[in-house]
Amino acid sequence: MAASAPAHQTTMKAIVRERYGPPDVLELRDVEIPTIDDDSILVRVRAAAVNAYDWHMMRGRPSLVRVVAGLRKPKSSAMGIDVAGQVEAVGKNVTQFRPGDEVFGSRSGSLAEYVRGTSQSFLVPKPARLTFEQAAAVPMAGTTALQGLRDKGQIKPGQKVLINGASGGVGTFAVQIAKAFGAHVTAVCSTRNVEQARSLGADEMSRRAARCHLGGGCWSQMESSWASGQRTLDMGWRRSSLVSSRRRWCHGSGSRKCRSFWRRTAKRI
Repeated sequence: MAASAPAHQTTMKAIVRERYGPPDVLELRDVEIPTIDDDSILVRVRAAAVNAYDWHMMRGRPSLVRVVAGLRKPKSSAMGIDVAGQVEAVGKNVTQFRPGDEVFGSRSGSLAEYVRGTSQSFLVPKPARLTFEQAAAVPMAGTTALQGLRDKGQIKPGQKVLINGASGGVGTFAVQIAKAFGAHVTAVCSTRNVEQARSLGADEMSRRAARCHLGGGCWSQMESSWASGQRTLDMGWRRSSLVSSRRRWCHGSGSRKCRSFWRRTAKRI
């Protein structure tokens, strides 16, 4: 038999939603504690983080999200993905973990008192020097940055890397990971976050890049970096990038066309 959930407790508190929409759709409810089988583990949540991913899952936007999460309503009511906590119970086939171990990772339904996972999933031992809150902030953002640089970007020592969105959740990890790989890092972020990017290890800050989110030439900076042989890691779609790049297309193309563009853009952002 697999180890069972805490005998003194059969329900837990969890943030759930039954439909897509604004934050008002979120509810705090009593739900059943997840059951585990011989290959699963049950983790008591000590901290959970919220990402842009959670906003998309809550809203069901963009529409592509619903292809996976459910067309008319969510297939699962669970919310949250990043988690850090302590192993509460393990199945009989689990050898990597035992009750009391501190772990962190990405598991659906992390905005609850307990979450279920497997030893083959994204749950890994938590470094002792990290608090639960610090560890919970790592999984999705840190993994995304690592995959982009190491797996897809094939980063190597001595390469020049331009990181667009260097002050965001993924970008702050990307700057540090790129430096750990021995790359020369140019950070792209808003002016107010320049010192933060430098403190994380960025070698250079482009003045044009630092102004891009105020309506400047972010995309032209990226184009010039490609021309000079740098590798560019874009840390996400940005409203200002859409507006600034389209603004140059619209400029001088006729007032009716421009007005139509700005109306469509306002609806999208």
